Amino acid sequence: MKAAVYYENGGPEVLRYEEVPDPVPQAGQVLLRVEAVSVQGGDLLHRQATPIPSAPHIGGYQAAGTVAAVGEGVTSVRAGQRAVAFMMAGSHAELAAVPEHNVYVVPDDMDARVAAGIPVEFGTADDCLFEFGRLRSGETALIQAAAGGVGLAAVQLAKAAGATVIGTASSDDKLARLAEYGLDHAINYRNEDVVERVRQITGGRGVDLVVDSVGGRTLEGSINALAYRGRISWVGMASRDPYAPRLGPLMGKSASLNGVYFGGEMGHDPARTRALIERLIGRVAAGELRVVIDREFPLAEAAEAHRYIESRAAFGRVLLIP
Repeated sequence: MKAAVYYENGGPEVLRYEEVPDPVPQAGQVLLRVEAVSVQGGDLLHRQATPIPSAPHIGGYQAAGTVAAVGEGVTSVRAGQRAVAFMMAGSHAELAAVPEHNVYVVPDDMDARVAAGIPVEFGTADDCLFEFGRLRSGETALIQAAAGGVGLAAVQLAKAAGATVIGTASSDDKLARLAEYGLDHAINYRNEDVVERVRQITGGRGVDLVVDSVGGRTLEGSINALAYRGRISWVGMASRDPYAPRLGPLMGKSASLNGVYFGGEMGHDPARTRALIERLIGRVAAGELRVVIDREFPLAEAAEAHRYIESRAAFGRVLLIP
């Protein structure tokens, strides 16, 4: 099979498109014929800095397609079914062998490109908002980097839950498009003071919840934008900013900061997260939630796809198509 592989850590240029052996599903595994790969922020971080277990290494967390075969003992999935799968590595390929418990069947008529953008994006956003963020109807949520995969999911989920939604993005065009998905108030972080604008929007009160996937100085701004007893769900370091935010204001506001790692939750509480992902797949299938696709690249152009994501030009998901 063909795959996008790398032999060392580094920038997008380390990715190569090569022939590698087909994976064979072992006991408890499902072989997925990949039709669409949703490139995750974690895919970029792993390529840049995570030591690889062997070379060539196939990166990638999430892909959707058709079940080609199943290993011994697999009972919940059968060959021919449509599915999306989460994996610690291996999505950037024509075939992927995945543990059965990380495979989610989707409706036969669901486009693989849509299915590929559900589990990590919407599962992470849902946990940030509700499991850890405890968002309730009538509250106000600030979504940092609202035009990204998790951000767009969070905007939709928060709005559907009855919250007022404030979002940040790097351009007025992205912010205008976010209104279609439920954004109530837009902040262009390139030319506006986010904390000051939040205070203006909320009448000086601040927000009840922040979903922050950026970290660094942005996380410090999220702390300062909180209302009394507000909450932050911190879910990433997309900015790569090494700045350590000042945490003192959290104490003064009796506020809380929760780190959120949905992959860890999938391992720690698989029954809960499986039920959550299955509900989210159903909501997408019913048209209640939308997977937003920005661009598609052939798998052979994985380096260009990674480079495009790092440019921060994307609005929604960037896909690889084998």
